[in-house]
Amino acid sequence: MASKNTICLWYDGTALDAAKFYAETFPDSAVGAVRRAPGDYPAGTQGDVLLVEFTVMGIPCLGLNGGPGIKHNEAFSFQVATDDQAETDRLWNAIVQNGGQESECGWCKDKWGVSWQITPRVLMAAIADPDRAAAKRAFDAMMGMKKIDIATIEAARRG
Repeated sequence: MASKNTICLWYDGTALDAAKFYAETFPDSAVGAVRRAPGDYPAGTQGDVLLVEFTVMGIPCLGLNGGPGIKHNEAFSFQVATDDQAETDRLWNAIVQNGGQESECGWCKDKWGVSWQITPRVLMAAIADPDRAAAKRAFDAMMGMKKIDIATIEAARRG
């Protein structure tokens, strides 16, 4: 990998599957080098896929097939800024309908347990509105959502 700083994500033997899904789903994403274990290790044997270099929306990542001992949680998430409802729907649905799980306020998890925030730019602008009453209305509307509905956020912001 060319980058000095890379996000390393732990998988239980499924790093290559995850990297392929991300490359197919998100723009500016790709699978890079696949490194096989040069010897046996606690979660696998010589020749198994050990490391997968991949990029998610321009961010260099490394998938480590470290075994079942460590699980992903919401302490780490990818936040994806979307430009419109079509992009929001496409990304949310790709994650959730591929074995993922819905959560609250634009959060979801993929089938590997990695958390994603599918966040329309409109939402971020609305909650940063200098009109604090408008910002609160948009924020309150978001609090009742799973996938973000841009039209509802805009209507709440307007009052």
